[in-house]
Amino acid sequence: MTTARVEHTATLLSDGRVLIVGGGAGGDSYPQPLASAELYDPKTGTFTSTGSLHDARENHTATLLLDGRVLVTGGVGFATYSGNCGVCTGLSAIASAELYDPKTGRFSRTGSMHQARNNQTATLLEDGRVLIVGGQNGGAPLASAEIYDPKTGKFSYTGSTGVVRDEHTATLLHDGRVLVTGGIIIPGSLDTSTAELYDPKTGRFSPTGAMSVAREYHTATLLADGRVLIAGGADGASTLPSAELYDPSTGTFSPTGAMTDVSRAGHTANLLASGLVLIAGGEDYTGALRSAELYNQATGTFSATNAMSTVRQGHTATTLADGRILIAGGGPVDFPWAVASAEIFQP
Repeated sequence: MTTARVEHTATLLSDGRVLIVGGGAGGDSYPQPLASAELYDPKTGTFTSTGSLHDARENHTATLLLDGRVLVTGGVGFATYSGNCGVCTGLSAIASAELYDPKTGRFSRTGSMHQARNNQTATLLEDGRVLIVGGQNGGAPLASAEIYDPKTGKFSYTGSTGVVRDEHTATLLHDGRVLVTGGIIIPGSLDTSTAELYDPKTGRFSPTGAMSVAREYHTATLLADGRVLIAGGADGASTLPSAELYDPSTGTFSPTGAMTDVSRAGHTANLLASGLVLIAGGEDYTGALRSAELYNQATGTFSATNAMSTVRQGHTATTLADGRILIAGGGPVDFPWAVASAEIFQP
């Protein structure tokens, strides 16, 4: 990439290019948010700079809208606040949102969220609106959720989750509902195994079956048959090797095979055209990982595959139009290090 970055976003555009936005790099104990963005062209295998964000941000979301633009929301950025210093500027959750237009290569401001937040999830609903759920502000996990309407360019509150959630997952199911799983309830001490379903028709969350263990920094992957693979993560004390499947027809989770070589959290998961799921990188108790593995839903087992060229956590993994996976950025666990390298997984 043109810039080393970690905790950025990568979004497949309608024309097959990949938009890389923001993230962090440098800093003493925490990466400094970036405003830069770049495009990966799979035809040439190269990255080029594109327009910059109005607000530097990391741990944000980026969602491809139905009209081809990309909605970027929240994250950690430079915020102004009042304190002992008078009017201060520092890193904090931000509420602003922006739209990237691939036709012009520029970002423009759109309506801000009602709640500043980072580590939130953003899910494109079937009607083209975007559901923003949870996250945190100042270390406090949130229960609030908002809806972005591209027609008006505004956010509006919708129903709240039953418990606060940070570092959770949100997955659009085949019936249009959104499955929200796990996350942090009390930073550093308590995660949750609970799950909820958001119904866009009612604007409300309702509880569904719970996972077998509490999880944060896990992945949730929608399989072709409508089930959702929940893999790895951490339980507040250690990283997890276990995985389970959510069945929307019964509203329950059931165990499936455990990951093979290591437990991992903060990894990526991509559904391949073959039906296998690629799990890559992340971290365990030893640090960031190079290893990768494949989940076979037919057998319910994981098996090792070729490792990445470097250790990565806080990276992105994007399924390209031809089925290959672009893995970009990230770095070792110890901030502020980030890498600019990228690699391709060939299924």
